[in-house]
Amino acid sequence: MNFDEIIDRRGTHSVKWDMMEKLYGVPADTGLSMWVADMDFRPPACIQRALKGMLDHGIYGYFGDDRAYLDSIRWWMATRHGWDVAPEAILTAHGLVNGTSLCVNALTAPGDGVAVMAPVYHAFGKVVRGSGRRLVELPLKTEAGRLEMDFAAWDGMIDPGTKMLILCSPHNPGGRVWTAEELRGVADFCRRHDLILVSDEIHHDLVFPGATHTVMAKAAPDALDRMILLTATTKTFNIAGSHTGNIIIPDPALRKRVADFAFGLGISGNSFGLIMATAAYSPEGAEWVDALVSYLDGNRKLFDAGVNAIPGVASMALESTYLAWVDFAGTGMAPAEFIARVEKGAGIAANHGSSFGLNGDSFLRFNLATPRSRIEQAVERLQAAFADLQ
Repeated sequence: MNFDEIIDRRGTHSVKWDMMEKLYGVPADTGLSMWVADMDFRPPACIQRALKGMLDHGIYGYFGDDRAYLDSIRWWMATRHGWDVAPEAILTAHGLVNGTSLCVNALTAPGDGVAVMAPVYHAFGKVVRGSGRRLVELPLKTEAGRLEMDFAAWDGMIDPGTKMLILCSPHNPGGRVWTAEELRGVADFCRRHDLILVSDEIHHDLVFPGATHTVMAKAAPDALDRMILLTATTKTFNIAGSHTGNIIIPDPALRKRVADFAFGLGISGNSFGLIMATAAYSPEGAEWVDALVSYLDGNRKLFDAGVNAIPGVASMALESTYLAWVDFAGTGMAPAEFIARVEKGAGIAANHGSSFGLNGDSFLRFNLATPRSRIEQAVERLQAAFADLQ
C-alpha cells in the first residue's frame, strides 16, 4: 500500500483528470484535479487479483450464482458495521446514483416532492428533477463550524405531495457523521410526514478517529417498513468505474416495488463489478481500508491547517469522506473572484459550492484523496493565490 505513489491518470479516460481543462479551464499539464469524488490510489491487491483471474479465464458471459457476492456484503456489514443483513434484502444497482433513481422512480410519481438536506451531493437533485419530481431542499444549519439538522424549521416545509426523503449519511459535502440521536430524529420526521426514507451511506467506511457511523437501520429499527439503505464498495475501494452498488430494503413489500421496477428496465449485474465487490469485502480489503483512512486523516489535517491559515477562509472539520468543504465567505469576495483565484491563480479544479444547492455559493469542495505531495502543493498554491490577504 503506497499511497504516496504518483500515478499519472491523464489520457486514461479519467473524468477527474481528462475533463478538468474543458470543465474548469485548469491546464491539463500543470493543473491539480481536486473535484470529482474518486481517488488517485490503486485499489487493494485482492481486487487486482480477482480481475486478473477473469482475464486469465478469458470468457466474459452472463453472471450467475451470486451467493459469494451476497455473503461478502453480509460479512462486511456485520464485521465493520455491526449490522445483520438478510441476503434476500439486497438488490444490485449500477452504482448508487442509479440506485437512487430506481428508488425515486419506483416509489414516487411525477410531480411528487422528494426532500433532501441541502447543501448536499448534487446527483440527488439531478435524479429528482430528471425524473420529473419536485426537489424540496431542507436547509441545514451551520453552528460552531459544523452542519446541524433543523427539524423544527423543516416540519413547516413538507407538503402532502412530498413522498420521500433522501438522506446523505455520512454527509457529502459537509463531512458530518450524524449521531444515532440525529438519525432517530430523521426517522421520526419521516414518520410524521409519511415519507419513504432513502439513506445513502456510500461514505460509511471512510470515518475518521473520534467519529462513529451508525447504520440507519440500527438507529431506527422501528422504521424499517419505510426504509431503504444504499451502500457500495465503489467509494471505499476506488472502483467507481465498476458501477455496482447495493439497494438494501428490509421490508418485503417495499423491496418488491423496487425490484419489479428494476426488472422492468432489464437491469442485471455487471460481472466485473460483482467480482470486484466480492474481492473487496474481505479481510485483505479491510486492512487496506484501515491504512487508507489513516492516510486520508493525515491529508485532511495538512490541508485544513494550510487553508485555515488564509484569512477569511475556513475548511469545515471533516468527520468522514475525503471531501473538504471550504468556505470563502470571510474573504468578502464574490464567488466569481475566489473561484478565479483557485482555478486561474492556483491552477486547481474544485467543485463549485453552488452545485450542491442551498447555502453552497460561498464554498468550494476539494478532493483530498491524492498523494500527500499534491496536498502540500495545493496548500502552497492556495496560499500564494490569496497572498494579498496575509
